[in-house]
Amino acid sequence: MTKYIRYLTDSTVAYGILDGDTVRELSGGLFDSPAETGVTHPLAGVKLLAPCQPGKILAVGLNYGSHIGNRPRPAHPEMFYKPVSALQSPGGPIVIPRDATDLHYEGELVMVIGKRARNASREEARDAIFGVTCGNDVSERNWQHGQGKDLQWWRAKGCDTFAPLGPAIVTGIEYGNLLLQTRLNGERVQSQYTADLIFDCPAIVEWVSGWVTLMPGDVIYTGTPGSTRKLAPGDVVEVEIEGIGILRNPVTG
Repeated sequence: MTKYIRYLTDSTVAYGILDGDTVRELSGGLFDSPAETGVTHPLAGVKLLAPCQPGKILAVGLNYGSHIGNRPRPAHPEMFYKPVSALQSPGGPIVIPRDATDLHYEGELVMVIGKRARNASREEARDAIFGVTCGNDVSERNWQHGQGKDLQWWRAKGCDTFAPLGPAIVTGIEYGNLLLQTRLNGERVQSQYTADLIFDCPAIVEWVSGWVTLMPGDVIYTGTPGSTRKLAPGDVVEVEIEGIGILRNPVTG
């Protein structure tokens, strides 16, 4: 199992391998067979960034029975896009946009694609998944479901800072049955195993690749369990997945 991070030191952005409290620097891009440079940094001395730079961000809605409630289960993964400008780093603020009245967290397991995938079989889809990380599909419910809702959720799911991601991309982990937990100001508000996904990770990649070519670095949020709550300035949201880490973001007005 390897944990890859993307980080800033002074004015230099680099990828590295997280080894306990030490960062082992890598040369080049994460998907270009990077080699270790021999340079190390203490984790406390670097600023963590979103662990990759996706060309596109996709997400699945309604992928846990506990989140669907009494609604019918979908026949296939219900997909939507989030713009790459929504990406936020670990520790970066979730900013409540002007006129937003009902902002919610959605803790999720996120896949990171490592190989080009188009019309992938299930086995090819599994092979295309580079690793997994934590994500928060921040959502404005009034713009999503309210009277003045967005037809395409462009604000509801896509405002700046609405896609926190990190802290690390973990490879070599069995991601099919990991405990996903979300905490709001220290209180556990979501807790479920990824085995309860209606459509598992390979099934999602297989489905999406039938219409959209997936490229290395693309990310797919896999859905949130249970219910969610409204966020307010001063809140702190933590998404933790066992074996991956904790994605922590404060909320600001």
